Amino acid sequence: MPKGQPAAVPDDGLTTRQRRNRPLLMVHTGEMKGKSTAAFGMALRAWNQGWNLGVFQFVKSAKWKVGEETAFKALGELHASTGQGGPVEWHKMGEGWSWSRKAGTEEDHAADALEGWREIQRRLAAETHDLYVLDEFTYPMKWGWVDVDEVVETLTGRPGHQYVVITGRDADPKLLAAADLAAEMTKLKHPMDTGQKGQKGIEW
Repeated sequence: MPKGQPAAVPDDGLTTRQRRNRPLLMVHTGEMKGKSTAAFGMALRAWNQGWNLGVFQFVKSAKWKVGEETAFKALGELHASTGQGGPVEWHKMGEGWSWSRKAGTEEDHAADALEGWREIQRRLAAETHDLYVLDEFTYPMKWGWVDVDEVVETLTGRPGHQYVVITGRDADPKLLAAADLAAEMTKLKHPMDTGQKGQKGIEW
């Protein structure tokens, strides 16, 4: 892919290098599994390049210890001790955002989601991370917890060289229109169709 040729070259006044290094807003949506998996694969490449990673999970339960969380926290520790790769921060709404003193509450998910989005806005303004993984962030927008127009305005106007990838089903059309890359995971077959439940190493 590094040597791949674009189908069209816009008349935007940018050099090939400038256009190639333009930070992207990416959305992984669709009914099929693999949206978060693809985003974390991207994050793994970014870590290898020494990028600063910020992961924000909006829906998954605090009790659900996904494999990627364990792996990326270990990579963050590796960076802290050896300098290899990049720094990693991982935050989950269900266990209380780490910058907040209060624990997450079951009764007010909407407020917790909005609190997470406000922190992301602050970090974008401060240019804190190189890559933001906003996992399952389409749902707070779908449920009206976070304003879609505000999200689009913030992300399209973000300063500096910051990449953002958002995952989740039912991405809002406004978000898809604003994205530089939008992928839809479409199911062709799934083991659950024949009664098979999730497996260790595959789903978690």
